[in-house]
Amino acid sequence: MKYTQGNYRIVKKENLAKNCYDFTIACPEIAEIAQAGQFAHVKINGFSLRRPISICEVDKENGTIRIVFEIRGEGTKALADCNENTLIDIIAPLGNGFTLLDSSKKAIVIGGGIGVPPMVEVAKHYRKNATAIIGFRSANAVILNEDFDSLGANVMLCTDDGTMGQKGYVTTALATRLEQETADIIYACGPHLMLKGIIELANKYNIRCEVSLEERMGCGVGACLVCACKTVKDGKEYFAHVCKDGPVFDSKEVIL
Repeated sequence: MKYTQGNYRIVKKENLAKNCYDFTIACPEIAEIAQAGQFAHVKINGFSLRRPISICEVDKENGTIRIVFEIRGEGTKALADCNENTLIDIIAPLGNGFTLLDSSKKAIVIGGGIGVPPMVEVAKHYRKNATAIIGFRSANAVILNEDFDSLGANVMLCTDDGTMGQKGYVTTALATRLEQETADIIYACGPHLMLKGIIELANKYNIRCEVSLEERMGCGVGACLVCACKTVKDGKEYFAHVCKDGPVFDSKEVIL
């Protein structure tokens, strides 16, 4: 695992939705090697533990990455209070990213809530050959739908209450999509219940599937063993670690 640590400048800050922020960070050495699905471990002043945040987008030409995060506690609230030109301490890129096939293949990228951001960089690879199925609680929580649109992806937007896009869950939209056309691969990130439903559909249609898991982490590099998750390989169960062995796993290896 090749990564670097340093203090990097926030060059752009946006408030995408209530309690949801988008930072563009100048970090050329990280942008140079970062892959879709990897994450950044962010140190926040006043807090001992870093926060793992998925990398939303990589701009190698301009030497920047985007991270999109939701305020879920005092740490992420303090991070959200940072403004443009603030330096933040980051270790990145960490973890194993998604396997990207030839860009001519048909891909379905699926995100639920704050699981949507890592799907942007994947969709960027496939562009018009990507179908982005993104789900949120309601219209006021919708983020990044315009990013997928601008990439040329076919966007299927779902909200639990029907206030924007189609009413219902991403699993329902995926079932509809697969009844119409198959795909070469499915990528997903979001709550475990959502991932479980997606994996069942991928198995039903015999489509390769990779999922990104979200767990609390300590070190982020496999030393503290906090982020253990149960997996199976060659018929045997074992504990993997989301930071070092993931966050992306083959769907056939995860036990949810």
